[in-house]
Amino acid sequence: MSIFAAQYPHTDAIKAFSKLAHMPYSLLLDSADQSHEASRYSYILTNPLETIEAKGKDVTISSREKLKTIRGKNPFDVLKYRLEAQDFSTETLPHLPPFQGGAAGLFGYDLGRTLENIVNFAIDNPDMPDMAIGIYDQVLAFDHHENKAWIITRAKNELEAQMKQAILLNNLAATRAQNHIYSAPLQWQQQLKPAEFKTRIEKTINYIVKGDIFQANLAQKFEASLPHFFNPFTHYQTLRAINPAPFATFMNLGNIAISSSSPERFLSASANGIVTSTPIKGTIKRANTPAKDEAQKQRLINSAKDKAENIMITDLLRNDLSKLCEADSIKTPELCKLESFAHVHHLVSTITGKLRDGQTPIDLLKACFPGGSITGAPKIRAMQIIEELEPSRRGPYCGSIAIIGFDGMMDSNILIRTLVYEDTQVSFHVGGGITALSDPDTEYEETLAKARAIFDSFETETMDIKQTG
Repeated sequence: MSIFAAQYPHTDAIKAFSKLAHMPYSLLLDSADQSHEASRYSYILTNPLETIEAKGKDVTISSREKLKTIRGKNPFDVLKYRLEAQDFSTETLPHLPPFQGGAAGLFGYDLGRTLENIVNFAIDNPDMPDMAIGIYDQVLAFDHHENKAWIITRAKNELEAQMKQAILLNNLAATRAQNHIYSAPLQWQQQLKPAEFKTRIEKTINYIVKGDIFQANLAQKFEASLPHFFNPFTHYQTLRAINPAPFATFMNLGNIAISSSSPERFLSASANGIVTSTPIKGTIKRANTPAKDEAQKQRLINSAKDKAENIMITDLLRNDLSKLCEADSIKTPELCKLESFAHVHHLVSTITGKLRDGQTPIDLLKACFPGGSITGAPKIRAMQIIEELEPSRRGPYCGSIAIIGFDGMMDSNILIRTLVYEDTQVSFHVGGGITALSDPDTEYEETLAKARAIFDSFETETMDIKQTG
């Protein structure tokens, strides 16, 4: 197999993906915040060679020719085997966006249950896969710094590559029916009443005081019914306009869709094994004047609680990376750096390392999953407390959307600021890190500050978007 690239007009990636968003296993990785240093590349994927879906340790592999179910195997191990089994060259073309085909999709938070001993308390959704991954031999890749785009295809020869590219070009040129989004305010229901959620924050603090944990991330869930003819991807466009983010994404799983305006990278790896993680811990809402906003920045920078929380998670991730990285390679070049987004300010740290020989990005994901910034420290005990105190399983929330190249590169986000559309329902979680210094009222208000952009995205005027060729 060889790799071929054809230049494509550097149009808006959203406009291009709108022609494909209706297709199951279509996936957009969207660098929506062009002011952020990580927002360079966007990718569009569709029509995978095969899909890998897991619920617990039951894994179903669907290709264009056959269907196979494997029981009792860890999903990460099955994915590693299937990715390595593909008959594709691992080499990539220089001077193009780094992801040039491979595995991509959802690693749900509850995959952590296949790695650690977590007693069942929370209600599960049997229709929500823990893993949903496609293996893609073709990518529409955008470089926003160079204002260029390419269709990158793996094929036996140039003729086969041209045929594959022609199929994608036909889909991109198609005129689709008018999509409607009805954006009247929804009737959001909190899974826990404010007093109940604050009581669970207090229980978390009690666990900390007793010495069970140093901190835990605790979330609450909002749910609503959708009006008829609601289009999730059209709504995603509203969400990204209100709350642009460097690790935004939209994925269509058929009767389930996931849209996220995540500001947080989980793990990235270069093809030569350089690993980076940038956990977010510490949040404060933005103010409506420059002077007040500057005061909010200083309040966050000087917050002992937020700094302690960030440093603890940074240490946790250093420990996770040490499982697979060369010991003397692990560094923390940035600690508690302030980053500003549309609605909030965050404290962000950076941890780097070098994978040991023989270790792969999937091994790295498995060793670090789920992310420490959205579990707590120590991680396993924090996950057990989350299972006890949150009424239902998290599903995609606090999991990851990741790309893993045939050449060994990887990038992945943390699925926060994330909506899950299932049939006629929509839901999302918002949470925060709880420490011994936490105040339940303040923590509750922080979750509402994070939720506000999502609420606002459903309160715009009704929009009709015509998708044309």
